[in-house]
Amino acid sequence: MMRATELAQLLLGQSLAAGGWVVDATVGNGHDTMWLAERVGPTGRVFGFDVQAAALAVVAERVRGLKQVTLTHAGHERMAECLPLEAKGRLCGVMFNLGYLPGAAKDIITRTETTLKALQQAVDFLAVAGTVTVVVYPGHPGGAKEAEAVRAFARTRPEGFAASQHGRINTVGAAPELMVIERVR
Repeated sequence: MMRATELAQLLLGQSLAAGGWVVDATVGNGHDTMWLAERVGPTGRVFGFDVQAAALAVVAERVRGLKQVTLTHAGHERMAECLPLEAKGRLCGVMFNLGYLPGAAKDIITRTETTLKALQQAVDFLAVAGTVTVVVYPGHPGGAKEAEAVRAFARTRPEGFAASQHGRINTVGAAPELMVIERVR
């Protein structure tokens, strides 16, 4: 079965093309950042955000030479103030992979309040046919509250947006889930 992160890439990939502008709202280990850079190519733009300087340093090495990637040491809730003005209405995709950085301290996690602010900014910056993917991890401390808040945010999108939820229904314990929000007009 496909993991939530793989499904996020599969679904978001339909909105991406060479030259597109995208955001990795939670850079972490940089796998999504690299994937986005490959999809939008050298004429596109990838804006990555993370609060952990150590994570950004590792990812900076990974993306060295990729001029389309801009990494910012800031929380995703600062997306609107850090993106260039011409990004508004131009983003074809925004990826969130919430929780904590694998292999790092588990006390540094995404927070419901900042995630909701970042999600609102992400949908505000989306182009028509743009997609936001959010992988949530309800199994860690604070994760269930954040997952429910993301579900509620997705459910209450106004007309002009379509939202869906994807997750395993026969798993013991809390499995990762994927929320997808698309601007349809």
